[in-house]
Amino acid sequence: MSELVGSEEPDERVLQVLATVKALAQEYRRLTGRPLGVTGEVAEYEVARLLGMRLSPPREAGYDAIDREGRKIQIKGRCLRAGSNPGRLGQIDKSKEFDAVLLVLLDESFDTISIHEAGRQEVLRALQAPGSKSRNERGALSVSQFRKMAKLVWLPDSLGSE
Repeated sequence: MSELVGSEEPDERVLQVLATVKALAQEYRRLTGRPLGVTGEVAEYEVARLLGMRLSPPREAGYDAIDREGRKIQIKGRCLRAGSNPGRLGQIDKSKEFDAVLLVLLDESFDTISIHEAGRQEVLRALQAPGSKSRNERGALSVSQFRKMAKLVWLPDSLGSE
């Protein structure tokens, strides 16, 4: 098992594997036009690496990481392709225990563009807002909806934050 679960910094081997996975995912999309399905895993490791959070064990119900204050964090990742609709976040299960949701936006190379955070209450209010079956029944928010209610918590150094 990786040292990343339970530690604050990803080990060098995990970062090497992620670099390989990112390259393979890009090639797979070029060859097939379909995503490889690694965005969530990349997003989780980016949160651990960039924000120093401790990842929870795989398949932990309701959350993916614990921050330095002990809050339980769900992590959602989206790969934004040029000219494409950013789409929706994966399902947010309202019945599970979590304190906040982080949205990690990745570019086509799976490099982190930005990380946004919304607290549990803001997320639940948005999910319960009238007007969308997808939002209400499936626990799905659009990327744009999430970004409107969330606070920006990370940008690359070149954009002025970290």
